[in-house]
Amino acid sequence: MSTTTVPTTGVPAAASSATARTYVVRTLGCQMNVHDSEHMAGMLEQAGYVRASQADDAANAADVVVINTCAVRENAATRLYGNLGQLASIKAARPGMQIAVGGCLAQKDRGEIVAKAPYVDVVFGTHNLDALPVLLERARHNEAAQVEIAESLQVFPSTLPTRRESVYAGWVSISVGCNNTCTFCIVPHLRGKERDRRPGEILAEVQALVDAGAVEVTLLGQNVNSYGVEFGDRGAFAKLLRACGQIAGLERVRFTSPHPAAFTDDVIDAMAQTPNVMPSLHMPLQSGSDRVLRAMRRSYRSEKFLGILDRVRAAMPDAAITTDLIVGFPGETEEDFAETLRVVEASRFASAFTFQYSPRPGTPAATMDGQLPKEVVQERFERLLALQERISTEESAAQVGRTVELLVTEGRGKKDGATHRLSGRAPDNRLVHFALPADVAGGHGSGEPTSLADERLRPTVELDPRLPRPGDLVTVEVTRSAPHHLIADSAVAGGTYAVRRTRSGDTWAERERTRLGGGDDGHSHGAPAPSGPVTLGMPTLRR
Repeated sequence: MSTTTVPTTGVPAAASSATARTYVVRTLGCQMNVHDSEHMAGMLEQAGYVRASQADDAANAADVVVINTCAVRENAATRLYGNLGQLASIKAARPGMQIAVGGCLAQKDRGEIVAKAPYVDVVFGTHNLDALPVLLERARHNEAAQVEIAESLQVFPSTLPTRRESVYAGWVSISVGCNNTCTFCIVPHLRGKERDRRPGEILAEVQALVDAGAVEVTLLGQNVNSYGVEFGDRGAFAKLLRACGQIAGLERVRFTSPHPAAFTDDVIDAMAQTPNVMPSLHMPLQSGSDRVLRAMRRSYRSEKFLGILDRVRAAMPDAAITTDLIVGFPGETEEDFAETLRVVEASRFASAFTFQYSPRPGTPAATMDGQLPKEVVQERFERLLALQERISTEESAAQVGRTVELLVTEGRGKKDGATHRLSGRAPDNRLVHFALPADVAGGHGSGEPTSLADERLRPTVELDPRLPRPGDLVTVEVTRSAPHHLIADSAVAGGTYAVRRTRSGDTWAERERTRLGGGDDGHSHGAPAPSGPVTLGMPTLRR
């Protein structure tokens, strides 16, 4: 482990222990980063910090701002230093404020962050998340920035305290690190070799989430389907999926991300045969050209990839498959790009995360011959986007008329005239905005959607049982489509609409009532209720 102490100006003196310090964690990057941020928040709260209110967060008025960084894309550093630049003048005017930077870019750049932004108090890496509270206190006591980067994993993140953002869904890490050597990817260098958790530990965490009210879990790993290699069981991931199917009260299981080279038929069988494993799959293609795939060190070829999709759809005809694509990898020719278009057309992805190749220092691809001009990459990127947009539109249109059960999420629905909507996720993970019946509070034709807001201010009043809460399940019929969401207005004309209350919805309502009726005078800075973390708030109905 490397530890550096850097003298800085304006480092805060120790604050009074009589006043709890507030914090906010801002996440840049992937689902793994989101889950890491939950651990950072959990550790801070265990150390006595309280989460800043939304107003204080928006005003950059928290006592501690933690930025959890990503290093996968070229603009990662730009995003970080843009965030830091906005905080510099605020910190200068607020003695006692601290700024911490963690995550992949911190692991990569180390002390360079403090050299560029000397007002940063703490820099910590991906392998020592647990050090954050100690480093913050050390920076205050020593009046010097603390840079601590561990070279290998010190504590498995899942053993750390966690402040989960959602009461109804949770992330569960099954492994950290990656054993692949893709030439464009810096993740193995920053997160290390794959480390697998034991199945019993994973299932115990899933059970604990369900006991706390969750109805959905997402299993996380840099390459989830290689899970088990460390302890010698190549069938461990399929077994883990089946074991999740035995957990009572767990409605939905998802996972991300698999690698096509290691994706085996036993996983497909486990998905198809385990009712609570959802028919959605994120399968990164990256390129449709076999020549480019070889240069990327992606140990599969386009026909193997398409064969996997064929077998998935044969077992789960309603599965929605998404992907990652890179345009403009070094040496990519027009013929190579045409192969990508061919494979994308054949794959019929529901959606795709499409990126223009950007060289990452420290990766083999960054020094390869054949780096392409920006204008060539941009033109290909736009063609690929247009193709995928057409496919997404067609695939979404095929959903119209289907009856789906949605897990209601927090947040707003799609605005459309006088129709009020909430939002949910279908089993295949498509986003669906759905209308409420006309006679339900805030539903179509009921005027301004004030009824639900009134209930929020009167926590002793029971909500209409037909008004779903986050975590409840709603059955509706899809009536319209767009490339990246669906509309389900079946309830407006008295059609398909049914609410299935869940323990998750009960837990959400209980926590909201505790928070809203617990005497909060507006000065609690968003501190969590004793029963658990503050969630994202009441669903808001739009006109």
